[in-house]
Amino acid sequence: MASSNRPDRPLARRSLLGAGAALGGAAVIGSLGPAAQAAGTGERPSWPRQFPLPNGWRPEGVTIGRTPHAYFGSIAHGSVYRVDLATGRGRTVVQGQGADHPVIGLKILGSGDLLLCGGGSSELRIADPRTGEQRTLATVDGVFVNDVIPTPGAAWFTDSYEPQLYRLALDRHQRPGGVTTVPLTGDWVQGPEFTANGIERTPDGTALLVVNSYADGGTLMRVDPASGRAKAVDLGGAKIPNGDGLLLLGRTLYCVQQQQNAIDVFALNKAGTKGRSIARITDPARFRIPTTAAAWGRRLYLPNARFDVPDPGPDTTYDAVAVDQV
Repeated sequence: MASSNRPDRPLARRSLLGAGAALGGAAVIGSLGPAAQAAGTGERPSWPRQFPLPNGWRPEGVTIGRTPHAYFGSIAHGSVYRVDLATGRGRTVVQGQGADHPVIGLKILGSGDLLLCGGGSSELRIADPRTGEQRTLATVDGVFVNDVIPTPGAAWFTDSYEPQLYRLALDRHQRPGGVTTVPLTGDWVQGPEFTANGIERTPDGTALLVVNSYADGGTLMRVDPASGRAKAVDLGGAKIPNGDGLLLLGRTLYCVQQQQNAIDVFALNKAGTKGRSIARITDPARFRIPTTAAAWGRRLYLPNARFDVPDPGPDTTYDAVAVDQV
């Protein structure tokens, strides 16, 4: 697809969201991915619950596959860092292409390849962490490619400044194909700035769940992947104005409310049309604007993005933390 000729929005876009209160014919797209499968695998209590990421990394996304290794993308230069969860030690496995090609969200496929969201570069990319090879699959006619969720037959990417999703076809070997744009309609309300963020599947695998940080003070939307029609999920009055990464484990949805330094936890019905708040996870001593979450064993792992740092540089320190699942 043609690249956008619209100017890129600043990467520090999340400061626009504020810090509001958190509580108050469909295609089959699968119900459980690698992270959820990994939740049944135990980890040892001695494994670190906090570990450093490289200085100046500016992490945003995290993903964990079938082994206890977490991958963290970099806003600063688009590299990917792999951490052994048993030791907390890591190394760069994908060298980035510079500040104009960041990695925002990322997810691991069953093949072991990584899908990378290019943010303001408007790029959908794929990387092999075993070889470090990286290539651009498409440069979409959008503004900010934010997050991605792989499903059987396709991976879905959000655009934070346009009311649309991007569908990347995947064959049965999870090899990528073409990209199509799916406009968002129905209850979807596009804000003047940053709107769509994290994306997941419904528990029954028939639809997508997308954070809309603007509509009605912050809403979870259920999106029909065949039509793009969105319907607001009834969360019993709870709002997610700072909702960032989503993680579904069974029928439990974890929503990272980054500027609130919290994870709000919801129990969803099977279809993902309704949910209720069941917990809030906070850790004032260790949370420093976490953005996304991935699961291993009975833990969630989150990068601290430190979006409250006004001018992050190469010496700014970053880390990731682990908390217990509900």
